[in-house]
Amino acid sequence: MGMTIIEKILAAHAGREKVTPGKIVDVFIDVRVARDFGGANVVKNMEENGLTLEDPSRTFFTFDTNPTGSDQKYATNQQICRIYARKHGIKVYDINSGIGTHLLIDEGLVYPGVTAISTDSHANILGAVGAFGQGMGDKDIAAAWARGKVWFKVPPSVKLILRGNIPAGITAKEVVLNLLARFGANELLGYSVEMYGEVTDRLHLNDRITIASMATEMGAITILFPPNREVLSYCETRAGKKITPVYADEDARYERVIELNAGEFVTRVSRPGKPHDTVPIDEVKKIKIDSAFVGSCTNGRIEDMRVVADILRGRHVAPGVVLKIVPTTDKVWMQCLEEGLLKVFKEAGALVSNAGCAGCAAGQVGQNGPGEITISTGNRNFPGKQGKGEVYLASPAVVAASAVAGYITTPDDIPDQPATFDHEEREERISRAKKKAKPHDLPVVLEGRVWIIDRDNIDTDMIFHNRYLTVTDISEMGQYTFDNLEGYEHFAKEARPGDIVITGKNFGAGSSRQQAVDCFKSLGVQAILARSFGAIYERNAINAAFPVLTYDDLSGLEIRQGDTIRLNLQTGEVENLRNGKKGQVHPFSEVQMEIYQNGGLF
Repeated sequence: MGMTIIEKILAAHAGREKVTPGKIVDVFIDVRVARDFGGANVVKNMEENGLTLEDPSRTFFTFDTNPTGSDQKYATNQQICRIYARKHGIKVYDINSGIGTHLLIDEGLVYPGVTAISTDSHANILGAVGAFGQGMGDKDIAAAWARGKVWFKVPPSVKLILRGNIPAGITAKEVVLNLLARFGANELLGYSVEMYGEVTDRLHLNDRITIASMATEMGAITILFPPNREVLSYCETRAGKKITPVYADEDARYERVIELNAGEFVTRVSRPGKPHDTVPIDEVKKIKIDSAFVGSCTNGRIEDMRVVADILRGRHVAPGVVLKIVPTTDKVWMQCLEEGLLKVFKEAGALVSNAGCAGCAAGQVGQNGPGEITISTGNRNFPGKQGKGEVYLASPAVVAASAVAGYITTPDDIPDQPATFDHEEREERISRAKKKAKPHDLPVVLEGRVWIIDRDNIDTDMIFHNRYLTVTDISEMGQYTFDNLEGYEHFAKEARPGDIVITGKNFGAGSSRQQAVDCFKSLGVQAILARSFGAIYERNAINAAFPVLTYDDLSGLEIRQGDTIRLNLQTGEVENLRNGKKGQVHPFSEVQMEIYQNGGLF
């Protein structure tokens, strides 16, 4: 039996002839990155644990979260990283460079078959060139910096085949929004997805990047594209050497093989709150907008900029609408300058900023206010992710057209006269939003009071909002737990040391932030039981010696809110002490128990 792409990459980097799904292996990491988000914590882990760099030439900082240095805490963290970099000879892609994952491809650091990790939860974007990229927490990054390796569980693979012909006007962003409509946030949870079919073969590098960048929103470990000639040539030129790509064996084993007809794809938009809540654009057409955003690691390359410029040329942004444009890298920004696109943007009334992640990371332009409606090319629109308003996700063409129209629309349906705002309507919207907003040797057997939070897809922004990311002291983190989860804003005040949380599927989806784990430790919460966890979140919890366990069915225990349960981490046995009923969760693996008893990865 042969191997899939991810199995071959992991086997080669683990020094093994073969690996299979579920196998935990020590993987050599070719490229090891910390961003300004999380970078200072990586430095802290290195220094407090007396760790030294295994190979400075494979180690990098990328300052893309707040490339303007406009936030004092981010500026402090960036300077901590710069000082460490100078001391140890680490390359820094500073605030004038752009988004780290794109830089890794464009600078020739990552190419087919390479392994790379970053504090960026969208590091799996590197699957666009057939490389293994993963977002990880600061403990994992520090371990890789010191050892050159990190442990990783080989994921099962899904083969996704796109047949037919993509309809005219359907871009890569619509392709991935159609995939989200089909698979939701967790049907592909924990899988490595390989893309095939005649549609896939024709996709350009920028298209592959757009699709791969939203693997995280589908819960997938990665979306891997077998490199075509165009991608291979691009990577060889950037890397300055001949590259041998990694392809799956003909007899590779896939958990599932799924065929979809791309000819049925339609223009879709994600409604506010959930990237996977996508609908045909006709269902949201004519919804008035206050702002529009083009950028993020999903849609900020030169091809996206050209599409936007073609729509804006000779037109102007609608009155009362703010259009914000942020290229992915400084090289893209310079291309926009050389091709005259910046002039088009400015004459159309757009705000153009230097390269970076922009509003997606709450660190640059792109935030919105209460009641504000934004249409964005980003990959996430979780509540509070890009401000206090509502965010629709769409393609660059739809965003540009909507900015001109003043409401959500398509490029072929831009009105001669833009929509004007009903000020009473806008005031009412803001008023509603403000009313809705609210301020802001270990034991193997645990006993604790239960919090039942019966929801799926609770993401890291709901757990620990990105406005608190500069908090590095664990003792300060607890107060912000679930601050952005509607209905549970009171959790931090009412939780008691020893509590145990029971929740649904895909808990911890989203960002790689370690704080989303450490905030529970800060409160003294003992464990979290979930049907499934986001892959990065699960790693961060295990490495921090915080008990997270999965279950299939606990209904037989008849657990009520506030009951006390006894939980055995080693056997997985759970007992409801109120009624004596017993059940089972999946117990700790050997690796998890070893890290737990060690008090953490270090």
